[in-house]
Formats: sequence, C-alpha cells, structure tokens
Amino acid sequence: MYNSLRAISVSAFLILPTSALQSRELKAGAAKMDITPPIGFPMWGYGARHDAPSTGVMDPLHARALVIDVGQERIAIVSLDLGRAPTRQSTAAIRARVMAAAGIEHIFLVGSHTHHGPVLELDTWPARKNSYTSQLEQKLSEVIVQAAKALQPARFGIASKQVPYNRNRHSKLPDKPVDRELLVLQVATTDGKPIAHAVNFAAHPTMHPASILQFSADYPGALAALVEKETGAPCLFLQGAAGDLSANPGEEKGPDNFGRLLGGEVLQLAKTIRCTQGEKSTLHVQEDDFHFRSRIDFSSPLVKVMFVRAFFKELVDFYLQEYRDGIRPHMVTALLNGKVGLVGVSGEFFCTHSLNLKRRSRLEHLLFLGYCNDYHQYFPTIEGAAEGGYGADPQVSPVEVGAGEKMMDQALIHLYKMRGKLPDLTPEKKNN
Repeated sequence: MYNSLRAISVSAFLILPTSALQSRELKAGAAKMDITPPIGFPMWGYGARHDAPSTGVMDPLHARALVIDVGQERIAIVSLDLGRAPTRQSTAAIRARVMAAAGIEHIFLVGSHTHHGPVLELDTWPARKNSYTSQLEQKLSEVIVQAAKALQPARFGIASKQVPYNRNRHSKLPDKPVDRELLVLQVATTDGKPIAHAVNFAAHPTMHPASILQFSADYPGALAALVEKETGAPCLFLQGAAGDLSANPGEEKGPDNFGRLLGGEVLQLAKTIRCTQGEKSTLHVQEDDFHFRSRIDFSSPLVKVMFVRAFFKELVDFYLQEYRDGIRPHMVTALLNGKVGLVGVSGEFFCTHSLNLKRRSRLEHLLFLGYCNDYHQYFPTIEGAAEGGYGADPQVSPVEVGAGEKMMDQALIHLYKMRGKLPDLTPEKKNN
C-alpha cells in the first residue's frame, strides 16, 4: 500500500530483555580503501554529459569506514567519494557480507555527492562478470570488516559551529533556509590517540565544471586529505541535507582551496574536543523502508523519451525499473549514549528537513546524513515543492509531496522512543 511505513529491523532496546540492555564498553575501529574506478565509462552527476566516458583521474576516490560497537549492537558508518550510495541490491549484498563476517547489521553508506564519480546504476562495465559495482561491493565489505577487526576500547567527543560556507541555491524567498552547522565527531583511543574524525556538513560538491571528464572527490577529498595529514586518522566526510545547498567559498574558489578552508575549520574544532567515556554507553538503531506514490507516470512512453533525451537510455531504464511500483526510500536512525543522533536517508533532502529535525529532537547533537543507503533523488519540503524550481519539480523529485516530512516524523518518534520518552504501547493497551 502506498504511504505505508514498514520497519524492517527493530533496534535491540525494543526487543531484548532489560538484562541485555546493560551499558557496555564502547569500542571503535576505522579503515580506509581506494575505490577509484577504471576510466572509459559513464560518469555520474551531470545530465548534460549523457553517457560520455571518463578520460582520467584528477584525484583518487576513497571509502572510509568507522565501526562503533556497544554491547550487542554494532554500526558501520562509511563515507564514499561517490555521487550516490550503492543501489538497493548492492547495499543488501554488502549488508549480508558484513553481517556474516563481522556481525554488523546496520550500515550507513554515505555518498559525498561528488559530480565527478562513476555511474553505479549499471552493473555492466567494464564487464558483466566482473563489473565495477560488484568490485565496489567487495571493497566496501572489506573496508568495513577491516574497521571491525581494528575495534578497541574508545571514547568520543563532538564540537560544532555555524559557518558561512554554504548557501541556499533553490529558494527565491528573502529568508532562505540554510543549515550552516559544521559538526566534527572525534573518536579516540583511551589514551587520546585519534581513531577517526567524522565531519558532517551540507553543500553540493559541484566545484569542478561538468566539462571535466575525470574522477575527483571534489572539495570533500581535499578536506579529508588535510585532516588526515595533520591527525594521522581517517577522516569521513558525511554529506548532510544538501538538496538545496551549494558551496559558498568566498575568495577560496575551487575544490582544493575550499576543501582546505573547511579542513582548517575542522582541525580547529578538533582541538577543542575532549573525548570522554561516559558511565553508560548505549547504542540503539532502527531501520525503516517507506513506500510513496510517484508524481511522474513512469509507464508513459513520452516520459521515457523525455528522460532519455536528458540523460541516457541505460540509466533511465534503471530508474524506470526502480520506480515501477512507486518511490521506496530507506532510513536508518541511531542514538549513541542517549545524546548523539544519526539519521541517514536515501536521497537529496532540502535543508529545512535537517534544521527541523535537529530542533525537534532536542538532542545535544544530531548528524543528518543524506545520500545514504541507495538514492531516490530530491526530497523538497512542502514549501519548497510549492515554490517550484530545480530540485522541487517532479522531473528530479518524483516522490509525492510531503514524503520527507513523513520520514522525519518517523525518525523523531524513534529518537524519543530510544530515550524512553514515548511509551511503546501495544494496540491492546491503547484500546483499554
């Protein structure tokens, strides 16, 4: 049924007895791996390229994994120098592998949204029997398992600040919303050595022109390289709700300069962080699949012709198959130590979604992770859809109006339930 919400994996705190919910020691491990694809095949990000092949590599693409373990629950957070997260099928394959190899059920595969990455929707290049997507599944599974093997007692700390380095590229209103938070999560050993940094910020990585047909991580790559050089630990760039946000570099134009500018801010924030181990370490996770109507009739031959002209046939065929029964986004919600929330969604959410969720959740910190675990295009707010324009029109935002709000409400309910602030009443109790 359309608009139905179906939880696919219930967090441990909802299904385990109280004795199993005793706080445990927090452990963490991190790893990094090169995922640069072969050249000569279509690139992702700009429709005007159609299926023009890549011609080289400006800078390598990487995956960085951070695994956090608390008691019987483990999560893997993976930053990807890719335009989108792997497809539904690839994500399922990765999940199965890391569950079998490392006991990790919940994963956040977060694409940086660089527009100079490879097309992931096609599993036919460079060859069907050994495609890049199948190689990527193997590599992402391996980097997560490597991070899990590096698990050790750990502690964490967070710092954030408001920065002027992004802007709303969509709205024409005078009071344009912008999520200006730059958040840095530092995970360290018990003696203070950094294990990893996770950076949450929202701005489109579109600083290289479309005419350059070479792979690049764009500004997130330059940011991560600087932080890793100075700290010696993997730096995960976790893209936020950047659907309507682009970079605002000021005088620091170009991805390298802008990335180093943001990286400098990250390093300054990291110096203020004091990683602590609280008396009670807890980790709760909830996953949801949603099903929404489409605003586009993808069964129409005229619609297919329109999209083929804008992109290219093989890519359009993938989305026609993906959306044949409606739009089916995925969401992962996690709560660490009752204070730090993580919400990962499989699309380009407008920033007001993250601003409202941060305000309404009443948490000390919340990391909003867009482009996470599959990709379902833009999720404008209701107001954004009413205003119209690129990112809000049905051609790139086929999901029904209000879908993003429904998902955010569900995440909010999870975050309050995880803190014991909303009773989980059964239907029988509710009717009494």
